[in-house]
Amino acid sequence: MEQITPLAQKCRIAHPNDHVLNTECAYTFHNPYTTPNGIVVNMTSFIGSCQEMATKGDGVEASLFLRIVKEKKEKDDDWVDLGKDTETAETKLGIGVEGGFKTEADKFITTSTYSILLLSSQNSIVAELPYSDETKSTFPTMVVESADSIIHHSGLATAQDLKVWELDDEPKPVSKYFKDLPFVDNGILISPDPSKWKCEKSGDKDNLWLNLSDGFIGGGRKNWDGSGGSNGALDHFLETGSVHPLVVKLGTITSDVEAADCYSYAKDEDGPVTIPNLAELLMKRGIKVAGLKKTVKSTAELEVELNANYAFDAITESGSNLVPVTGPGLQGLQNLGNSCYINSVVQTLLGGTIPELSQRYGIGANKNTVHSHPFFNTVAPKNVIDDVLCQTAKLGCALTSGDFCGPLPDSIMVADDSKSSSTTDPKYRLAPRFFKNAIAKSHVDFCTGQQQDAAQYLQHLLEMLDRAELSSRGKRLATTNDELQLSSRLFAFQTTSRITCSADNKVKYTDGAPEMMLSLRIPMELASPSPASEVPAESTSTSTPDQKRQKSDDNATEKDKSPLVVPLQSCLEAWGAASSIDDYRWSHLSNVSHKATSQNRFANFPRYLFVQLQRYEMGPDWVPRKIEVDVDVPETLDLEELKNKGAQEGEVLIPEENTCTSENNSASQQPSAPAIDEGAVATLMDMGFGMYGCMRALKAVGGNNVESAMNWIFEHNTDKDFNDPLPEATNIGGNVASQQSDKSSVDEGTVMSLVENLGCFTVDQVRAALKETNGSADRAGDWLFNHMDNLDDAIAALSCNETSTHDEASDNNIISQTLDDGKGQYTLVGMISHIGKNTGSGHYVCHLKKNDGKWVIFNDEKVAVSEHPPIPHAYMYLFQRNDTIGSPDARYGEF
Repeated sequence: MEQITPLAQKCRIAHPNDHVLNTECAYTFHNPYTTPNGIVVNMTSFIGSCQEMATKGDGVEASLFLRIVKEKKEKDDDWVDLGKDTETAETKLGIGVEGGFKTEADKFITTSTYSILLLSSQNSIVAELPYSDETKSTFPTMVVESADSIIHHSGLATAQDLKVWELDDEPKPVSKYFKDLPFVDNGILISPDPSKWKCEKSGDKDNLWLNLSDGFIGGGRKNWDGSGGSNGALDHFLETGSVHPLVVKLGTITSDVEAADCYSYAKDEDGPVTIPNLAELLMKRGIKVAGLKKTVKSTAELEVELNANYAFDAITESGSNLVPVTGPGLQGLQNLGNSCYINSVVQTLLGGTIPELSQRYGIGANKNTVHSHPFFNTVAPKNVIDDVLCQTAKLGCALTSGDFCGPLPDSIMVADDSKSSSTTDPKYRLAPRFFKNAIAKSHVDFCTGQQQDAAQYLQHLLEMLDRAELSSRGKRLATTNDELQLSSRLFAFQTTSRITCSADNKVKYTDGAPEMMLSLRIPMELASPSPASEVPAESTSTSTPDQKRQKSDDNATEKDKSPLVVPLQSCLEAWGAASSIDDYRWSHLSNVSHKATSQNRFANFPRYLFVQLQRYEMGPDWVPRKIEVDVDVPETLDLEELKNKGAQEGEVLIPEENTCTSENNSASQQPSAPAIDEGAVATLMDMGFGMYGCMRALKAVGGNNVESAMNWIFEHNTDKDFNDPLPEATNIGGNVASQQSDKSSVDEGTVMSLVENLGCFTVDQVRAALKETNGSADRAGDWLFNHMDNLDDAIAALSCNETSTHDEASDNNIISQTLDDGKGQYTLVGMISHIGKNTGSGHYVCHLKKNDGKWVIFNDEKVAVSEHPPIPHAYMYLFQRNDTIGSPDARYGEF
């Protein structure tokens, strides 16, 4: 104790708004359950980690930590009520109620052990003393208050989940009853000792609510699954004439009274509310809010926990014919709530199928461990949560190491997830919430808890990795011949368009920007019924991804008819077929318009090729609908016929335009841009698309055809620049408007408007946000609020990255010259499937082909050998170039 006491003054008390990492290691997925050592939480910074990583980069000689160790045990016979028959079958359709299905709390008991730990700068233990109700009196007061605040804090994980939850929820209204709330002067005063609080009806001591009118303490309402309180508070409200509607949850009251959990039982409110005079009402019952600490979870926190733990798979058939597997590259991921699109993408990228990314972010050939990845070496615990490279390495190491995989169930054939204890054992559950936050915190869609398009998320993830890798060039990532191997380069390809002039048959070749995904239209005009001989008898059960029908938008049965089939080869041929372009202006003919034909060809074949099938179209009612068709996708693909061969013998090439002349004449060429109809832009925007995307679509189809523009949007909405400002002059309603994508210039009118409307940011802060978001006011506002906790540092980081932004442009030029290339022969190694009416709803799963040639399904936490991979039904496919199989690019393992 004499070694701990001098450091007591350095301990801090965690307040509700502090970020407290008390459920998971910042660097790894170790948590209080995974090892007997649990995790240790710094009592000054509140960052939790494994003991061996606790003082990394701190530069402090010694620090105090709270060790948290938890163990979840199945209840033995001593916990069984002797008056009940344990074998009695369920008699009620309910969870957690008498006669209903058992909850986790009915089956297991969790024990928690704490100790105060003094660590040296070398992570060696100087002193460690047990911390409990019996021993806390021996510790200095500051140590006790700090430890208790950490133990009872909801934690950063829950805070991030709550943020996502609240993004999709409306703010709590102010109760209309707070001003004239009746007060019963009955002399009741509430004890400051929480141990004396109990429901006056049932005697329960958990989930207690104080009636602000008469001082009655009652149990809370039951949750939707049957768990929760005793309903004492609500029953009292009804029994007393429904005239005292406002209650507050005891244990959630702190000096920040706005954070207290308040509820109105009134019929016209019946929900969470804000009570502005709460402190005054509490004072009448002897409760002084100053100095109070939070000791229980709020209703919103319990709701997040309830939804996170609820087994959605239990409501449907669970695929009884799947053989579970476990080990390196076979780790499941917890669904955070509509995060199956994230899980499917990261399993495909980081789960071992792409060895180059395993070398960079996982265990790989470098023999990294979950504790020793090079990206961790220079990042202190307090900074690792928001570090993109660290969080990606944390997830990659967990997926490729197998360190967090649970044991296989006793039975090799899984009939019910509930029979597998590892599914719900926190020791084996990986929740990638910090990875999600690091990647998506500045994105207006991916930071929410709503379902998103996996294809769009894949491109966003690669973009975020590129930014992080470029900022670490020469520091945390090595270069070869001054060239950095970006992760996106593995998938990058260019297309070359061969454009022929109808007037003189002269030809010119133009190279497009590097792309990460080949998006193919499904030519339904070429669809044909599947021959009966090709439809297996069990097709009804295997035509969807391995029994995964849960969370589908409808439960309709399969139609008893052969599905339409389109070969993938037809999709590729349609992509490479000649298309007509009306009124193409030819520079070699003095900008006279003539018809042109254009053909797409590959300029290079990347190591890995993502192919996205456009399975969704706009219906006659302007509602997106899924195209009901099977696509015959072979497991091997030969694209050599689609490779650009360059100028052919006999072709007459159109001379290259002089750059200076082109620039000097750009103003005179501007009026030739098609006039974009403002009404058409408004119509498309009413359907939920961004202004720039709508303008880009209308410009491509002539300016005013809404239906053609919609078809263009569905073909190009995953383009990286879809929502970027148009780089060239655009004729809107007959007026030429120059749309600049230069991030260095922003509209000062937008700056001043945001400063005035937001009211809490300076001109310089708003200008920096607009630069970062390409001038988008909505995204700039989101960016500012997302970085409020550390806004000055975030803006400073943007300033530091201005140079790296120029480097990024030069790097893109390098990439365009050095894209990987080889023979266009590919093998299918992975696919992501989607169930639902559109990509923004439903459910995603992925299938990956492992080294033994077997397909494995990754359905969130369920990982099993796939008996019938849904190849004809997938949304995205991953192909690997044959000449790279077994020969990964070793440069991705250089640090």
